[in-house]
Amino acid sequence: MRSLLKSLAFGLTAALLGLAPAAHAEYPERPITLIVPWGAGGGTDATARIIGSLLEKELGQPINVVNRTGGNGVVGHSAIASASPDGYTIGMLTVEIAMMHWQGLTKLTPADYTPIALMNNDPAGLQVREDAPYKSVKDVFEAIKANPGSLKASGTGQGGIWHLAIAGMLDAAGLKPGDVPWVPSNGAAPGLQDLVAGGVQLVPCSIPEARSLIDAKRVRSLVIMADKRNPTLPDVPTLKEETGLDWTMGAWRGIAAPKGLPQDIADKLTAALEKINKSEEFQKFMNDRGFGISWAPGQEFGAFMAKSDESLGAVMKKVGLAR
Repeated sequence: MRSLLKSLAFGLTAALLGLAPAAHAEYPERPITLIVPWGAGGGTDATARIIGSLLEKELGQPINVVNRTGGNGVVGHSAIASASPDGYTIGMLTVEIAMMHWQGLTKLTPADYTPIALMNNDPAGLQVREDAPYKSVKDVFEAIKANPGSLKASGTGQGGIWHLAIAGMLDAAGLKPGDVPWVPSNGAAPGLQDLVAGGVQLVPCSIPEARSLIDAKRVRSLVIMADKRNPTLPDVPTLKEETGLDWTMGAWRGIAAPKGLPQDIADKLTAALEKINKSEEFQKFMNDRGFGISWAPGQEFGAFMAKSDESLGAVMKKVGLAR
């Protein structure tokens, strides 16, 4: 009888073992999709593709970069947020995720994602023509005070990141954002051309966007809205150095996943992206294009986005763009 019970117990154990699922291989087991909310060929696309290429080497799986455009960034950001939180769909969030909900374009906010890593931040600079009479941002403030409306600015669409950058700067300086009329454009490039042609007097945009005209001595950068100077233009002071104003603003990009991503997968992605961020290949790629390199892992990136969201919301309310 005892022998029979042993045989039955052995058979039951074997059967249960046979039904048990095989152990899963370590993440990732298959290709990963990296969603980009903006079109091919732009700065966000270029940054995403170098990250994707290097992430393939770190994780040992293909990274398929997919451009999901439309709705001023809403389509792509929505696709990232609505994907399964399994680590096989990640995306590149841009500063617009901290702007779109204030404009009533979407209900999505930075809190709707699992933050993985901040990779890039390009602070706004304030550009004038090389032959402009303004030698510092203080001179610009004085000109605006003396004759509100006499200086016009451009560099993006109405309510775009560079519009909000100068509006916030003026507000911090005790000036009315409306004292500098905004001329909408399809980006910094046409805004800078208008500056050179004399149609506008100010263009707040990133240093990389203005760099070719700065190097050609057609445009001069007076100040940068950042915590520290741009190493490629070390003679340009920060706004705080020049005026004492604690206003910073820039266009940033970072990697995130849908909300609810398991912590072990998030940690693995963050570790891989940190290696990429510090790699010689990534540093050279970004520096050659003038893109600012930043780093903030996981929760720090989440806090960074929350601060960006708060700052942009406050400015948008000031200029009447928040709904």
